[in-house]
Amino acid sequence: MTSVNGPQSRPEQSENRSDDNQPEKQPTLLEQMGGVSGLLFSSLPVVVFVLVNAFAGLMPAIWSALSAAVVIGIVLAMRKGSVQPAVSAVFGVGIAAFIAYRTGDAKGFFLFGIWQSLVYGGVFLASILVRWPLAGVIWSFLNGQGQAWRQDKASVRDYDIATLVWALVFGSRFVVQRWLYDEASVGWLAAARLAMGYPLMAVALVVTVWAVRRSDKRLKAALALQEEENRAAEERLRAQAEGKPNTYQQMLDHNPTHRPQPTPAEDR
Repeated sequence: MTSVNGPQSRPEQSENRSDDNQPEKQPTLLEQMGGVSGLLFSSLPVVVFVLVNAFAGLMPAIWSALSAAVVIGIVLAMRKGSVQPAVSAVFGVGIAAFIAYRTGDAKGFFLFGIWQSLVYGGVFLASILVRWPLAGVIWSFLNGQGQAWRQDKASVRDYDIATLVWALVFGSRFVVQRWLYDEASVGWLAAARLAMGYPLMAVALVVTVWAVRRSDKRLKAALALQEEENRAAEERLRAQAEGKPNTYQQMLDHNPTHRPQPTPAEDR
């Protein structure tokens, strides 16, 4: 019975071992941002604020937006198993609601996001000037990759382009929404925030993915070439070691007089 059960248990062990050796699947950038549902949820407090403000006034709109943010944060926390999504969902809406309360005007709800866009655009633009384009830095951080792309000038150039697109996205948000803020158009502010939010982010993400694929392709090709050169160098060294005698033997073959002479018996 022992000899029968032994071989049957080995395939199970090898199968479990093969499962353990499989690389863990890395979440995509969309999954790291909460997925499509997370993107939609984050837009709901703005919609709630505008609708309630139009029918009930500023204070009910503020409390409704905060309540919506808390509910969305709890839902995201239950889905993710962490309180971080809840904190992130409430933080931005809380600051926007506080500014609207302090200014006493519904358009103040959008003021934080307007200036936030200006700051983000400036940071992305500055990262290009210091040769650390944020599109590449953030992507490598989220995916656990190193900074090898910074040694490739073409990769840095591609990430510069992607980073510039992000800077233009944030800059256009600031210009348009700041103008609408001066015009005191709350409804158009909400529409601009939604329209210039994830649709423009999608365009910037497409350019970022383009830069990532080009960079990864070049880096993989360079790594494969380096490995091939190292392999060829090892083969040459191995062939030389197998085909040539050592240096001491060569010296003896060319100069027989240099061979060590036996010591006479009387001198021992």
